[in-house]
Amino acid sequence: MDIKGEKIKGFMKLKMAITKLQRRREDGEEESAANLPNDVKKGHIAVVAVKGGEPKRFIVELGILKNPKFLSLLKLAEEEYGFYQKGVLKIPCLPEELEDVLHHMKHIKVRT
Repeated sequence: MDIKGEKIKGFMKLKMAITKLQRRREDGEEESAANLPNDVKKGHIAVVAVKGGEPKRFIVELGILKNPKFLSLLKLAEEEYGFYQKGVLKIPCLPEELEDVLHHMKHIKVRT
């Protein structure tokens, strides 16, 4: 399978996992609304950059899933932790690396 096909396959897996999480939130399965963080709004996901010193938590829009740099970080997370992580999504990168990807996404939004 080529690199583009691998990215699409990974994106589809992540999309299914996010859809499942959203259904659980809506249906009240496994977690009650009281256990969900207040800062994670609809259309967003919490991720934690775990390399380096102190892990750093980010709240990002789901639109980040279109970013090839973020998809490559997800691939690293899948290789290191497996695809089905419990709790917040851990990304094996430095916080600065994730900030660079997020900064790039903000510039894309400004241009469109």
